[in-house]
Amino acid sequence: MPASNVTVTARVVPDPDLGESPVIRVIVAHRGVLIRRLLAHVLEEESDIRVVAELGSCDEITPAALREDPHVAILDYAMQEKSEIYDTWERLSEAVPECRLLVVMDRATPSLAGAALARMVPRVGLLTTDASPGQFIDSVRRLSRGQSVLDTDIAVAALTAPTHPLTDRERDVLLLAADGVPAKDIAARLFLTDGTVRNYLSRITAKTGGRTLVEAIRRAEEAGWV
Repeated sequence: MPASNVTVTARVVPDPDLGESPVIRVIVAHRGVLIRRLLAHVLEEESDIRVVAELGSCDEITPAALREDPHVAILDYAMQEKSEIYDTWERLSEAVPECRLLVVMDRATPSLAGAALARMVPRVGLLTTDASPGQFIDSVRRLSRGQSVLDTDIAVAALTAPTHPLTDRERDVLLLAADGVPAKDIAARLFLTDGTVRNYLSRITAKTGGRTLVEAIRRAEEAGWV
């Protein structure tokens, strides 16, 4: 893991049930029951870390955070749509401002997605799935102290990621199209004309190099643009 001197705030406090030893309260959210349980087990072997909730859905994160007041929430990047991870973070940040988020992602994650998440460091830490248990534990501790966590490979991919080809408005249109919203309804939601939406979809298809809108959506998702 790369060294960092960035410090935001320290919030690890003594746990009343364990005397004066500071305990880091952690939420683990992963779609796979086995992996989720294994991640929790690795953390629970440490005397200064307590897993206060194990979750299988992103929708459970904010309610659990409000209930448990964690220092760190661990999230499996693949358990939700790429465009929803920012919404999850915003809800969590609003509910428990001092909680840090550790996103565990595969090295195959598109570089642009990693680049977008890297801009959220140090409030969000990024770790790859092939990190060692020691790196995983150290990442949790670093985040709890307000220090940054950014996997070297993700950092390099973020620095070398290609320029995002879509404008904000094109991305808005594409996100709705990806959800299956018809062009007419996209126009109504975004206060555009039907012709303008058709022009946007045509430009999006050309920019992504797709032959059809379906292919354009697939390429944009694979590149991490939506």
